[in-house]
Amino acid sequence: MAAGCLEDPSLERHFKGHRDAVTSVDFSLNKKQLASGSMDSCLMIWSMKPQMRAYRFVGHKDAVMCVQFSPSGHLVASGSRDKTVRLWIPSVKGESTVFKAHTATVRSVHFSSDGQSLVTASDDKTVKVWMVHRQKFLFSLSQHINWVRCARFSPDGRLIVSASDDKTVKLWDKTSRECIHSFCEHGGFVNHVDFHPSGTCIAAAGTDNTVKVWDVRMNRLLQHYQVHSAVVNSLSFHPSGNYLVTASNDSTLKILDLLEGRLLYTLHGHQGPATCVAFSRTGDFFASGGSDEQVMVWKTNFDAADYGDVLKTQKSSTGVEETHRAVSEMDCGVHLKKTKTQDSDRNHVQQEEDTSLANTLEHIMGQLDVLTQTVSILEQRLTLTEDKLKECLENQQKIIQNKTT
Repeated sequence: MAAGCLEDPSLERHFKGHRDAVTSVDFSLNKKQLASGSMDSCLMIWSMKPQMRAYRFVGHKDAVMCVQFSPSGHLVASGSRDKTVRLWIPSVKGESTVFKAHTATVRSVHFSSDGQSLVTASDDKTVKVWMVHRQKFLFSLSQHINWVRCARFSPDGRLIVSASDDKTVKLWDKTSRECIHSFCEHGGFVNHVDFHPSGTCIAAAGTDNTVKVWDVRMNRLLQHYQVHSAVVNSLSFHPSGNYLVTASNDSTLKILDLLEGRLLYTLHGHQGPATCVAFSRTGDFFASGGSDEQVMVWKTNFDAADYGDVLKTQKSSTGVEETHRAVSEMDCGVHLKKTKTQDSDRNHVQQEEDTSLANTLEHIMGQLDVLTQTVSILEQRLTLTEDKLKECLENQQKIIQNKTT
């Protein structure tokens, strides 16, 4: 799409092995493994090395709703509809310890950045904090009045954020265990919430098809995205804090440019709802899961270090002078240099040029969407053909073996 080193995200590989909708995905620290949970009650650990076999971990008695690697990568936590949390050692044996965490479905598990604590969220309307060592229960946060879908520690571990079907996002102080603030601006249930890497803001995904970004110091809404045409299920911040990836029931993943406050890419890969998405810890990959039972790994590509310079060269190459950049000012540790505005006449011409350029780009993006979708369909057909061929060859082999015996 763009000149220079700014490239579209590309589908790197896809994993098939789950027998029902994928609910959650997470990369290990070293990117060697990817964990996924599914409605099929299994946890899968996929190797990022080609030809390395995947591990299927069986233990939960019902759907696995959430998975997460510990910061060191030595443990994987999973929460289930069977009301338990399991801590797995992601090796061949797949050993796990289990503890009854809640009185209803466990929707979310999240390790603190030091790996010492675990926060869980449940349909029993509570958020609970545990000591990972010996799975010792520490305390409950119970002001939500409906199912709690998601809970996350802040990067420094001092705060906890939770999202609920009571249409609120609550911010908690871990030490005092009190609710500091409730964000009530969502028009629907809140499916997912996470902290910006700087810890200064949070993003939440809702059933009202929106993504909202709030400043947790000022408790004010910073950005409001209405880019999906259906429920938004999941989101993940890029480690740089400049991008946000979202997954929706409209079957797309979208990459949002937080500095510019705009939609950067729309990705079509999943057939049916895209249920979960997560960036790797370094941000060069992201993974997504869907109700189509597939886990997909995407190469980020667009994360150019000199992103600002790339944007400038893009603008100058199209003959548009950079005048006033209307930047949605996200005060998340990002300080953007504002350029001076020109005189009004020149501004008027500039706006017209910008509009026509925006229209052209929108048209190109539309065309690219169609192409991406077509390629995705072709890839699926190819996979089906390969599967059929494999089946035929196996049947042929059996026939030959039967004849020889």
